[in-house]
Amino acid sequence: MAFTFAAFCYIVALIFSAFLIFFAIWHIIAFDELKTDYKNPIDQCNNLNPLVLPEYAIHISYNILYLFAGQWGSLLLNTPLIAYHVHRYLHRPVMSGPGLYDPTTIMNASELNRAMKEGWCKLGFYILSFFYHLYSMIYVLISS
Repeated sequence: MAFTFAAFCYIVALIFSAFLIFFAIWHIIAFDELKTDYKNPIDQCNNLNPLVLPEYAIHISYNILYLFAGQWGSLLLNTPLIAYHVHRYLHRPVMSGPGLYDPTTIMNASELNRAMKEGWCKLGFYILSFFYHLYSMIYVLISS
């Protein structure tokens, strides 16, 4: 059993996936609070917008490690979500700061439902990728 760079990449991805699961849960709870009128949309968007770029940076960072390690299958599995993140950020509403959520439009029923669905889909993807990273880490450690 040897510790390789690929094993290191999967360990980092496993830890980062845990953070991404936390971010997805945070987004789902925040949108649920907006849906039930528990929080103000301006305050909620001020809490959510600073988390967008760190989420994207964490996801892209371990995929860059996959690129350097030559883990093409893992990189290929994450490419659609990276493409979605880039597309979503390039087509975001015009705002003064970084982020995706505009307080004036977030309370629209269609926008709120889309954000909730996006949060649930990301949560599912991050949970599946967490277990994939766990399996791949064990497989790489045992096979090398």
